[in-house]
Amino acid sequence: MIIDRRLNDRNKSAVNRQRFIRRYKDQIRKSVSDLVSKRSVTDMDRGGEVNIPARDISEPQFHHGEGGDREIVHPGNHSFQTGDRIKRPDGGGGEGSGGEGDEGQGSDSQDSFVFTLSRDEFMSLFFDDLELPRLARTMLGDIREAKWVRAGYMPRGVPTNLSVVRSLKNAMARRMALARPIERQIAALEAEQAPPETIEALKQRRASIPFLDDIDLRYRRRERVPQPISRAVMFCLMDVSASMSEQKKDLAKRFFTLLYLFLTRKYETVELVFIRHTEDAQEVEEDAFFHDTQSGGTVVLSALKLMHEIVVERYPSDQWNIYGAQVSDGDAFGADPEKSRAWLEEQLLPVVRYFAYVEVPDNIARVSPLAHAYRRIDAPHMAMASVAGRHEIYPVLRELFRRETTA
Repeated sequence: MIIDRRLNDRNKSAVNRQRFIRRYKDQIRKSVSDLVSKRSVTDMDRGGEVNIPARDISEPQFHHGEGGDREIVHPGNHSFQTGDRIKRPDGGGGEGSGGEGDEGQGSDSQDSFVFTLSRDEFMSLFFDDLELPRLARTMLGDIREAKWVRAGYMPRGVPTNLSVVRSLKNAMARRMALARPIERQIAALEAEQAPPETIEALKQRRASIPFLDDIDLRYRRRERVPQPISRAVMFCLMDVSASMSEQKKDLAKRFFTLLYLFLTRKYETVELVFIRHTEDAQEVEEDAFFHDTQSGGTVVLSALKLMHEIVVERYPSDQWNIYGAQVSDGDAFGADPEKSRAWLEEQLLPVVRYFAYVEVPDNIARVSPLAHAYRRIDAPHMAMASVAGRHEIYPVLRELFRRETTA
């Protein structure tokens, strides 16, 4: 085995990490996919640990082959002769952790390799899974709009950052602190009629106090801090009827995550509101939003009305940037599609900055009643699409990315 002991910087393992990720990318991507399904939308923007089956990891090694003169002494035995077949040992009666509980999983359940992904590595694999272009990756990376703000003063700096007023105040305070004791001594000696030479020496000492010293200088200190453009709220609307399978909810979660990651790069404060609906709409927590299944029909209008009520009560449009994201399989009956279209067009679109609709139908070639109604909406800040896979999510947000980039 060859060990590289050459001196390098503190990131000397970065190349090895990238090589490892490339070699076992399929296994790591599967683990990342499982990690995404377990995480909250707000916690997606961080690294994590992934488990890789140990049998999938093998490293090449150098071994010494047989050759040359070798003298080896083998211990003998009293049980076997040359050519005997050794039977497999009978199962023991120990109380180990193995057993039938791991049936179907093989040795992966016990022998696994834990690999810690950094935030950048996790986000890169997440974006690969969604097939985001380079522009979107850059926008969703660490780039944040920031500004320089004043953060007090420091005793050293460049001349352009010198604070004249603060430096003069320090100089005045220093001169007063050093001159007061001398002035009291002069006054006392004059009252005692001390020799003029002593008094004159004190006066010269007082006059020798410098007007401005190096210790008086103060320089303005500035720091870069994220620039909050404003506040934003993101409404997540989803049909949770029995027709919404776990695979459809997984697509919905990735869509909501993508939009949330974009908003957190543009706004310092982003609040999430989860609204699920069947026949009735409810505001719920994220766990219930993605994992609870309810029975009943589908009435999309109930979710749109609840979103409008929450906007009016808690998020006035003159104080919040409002974004809406809706996911449904498109099943709607009767007059609900037309009523939903009218409510969205007349009540919600005038107060939101952007509204995206993603449909996850069973048959991608079929146009659902809800999609047919939404297509009649003519609004530049609304996007919609039908998706069947993760790679089709990004086109729904393409116009938003393009508009915000050029803005």
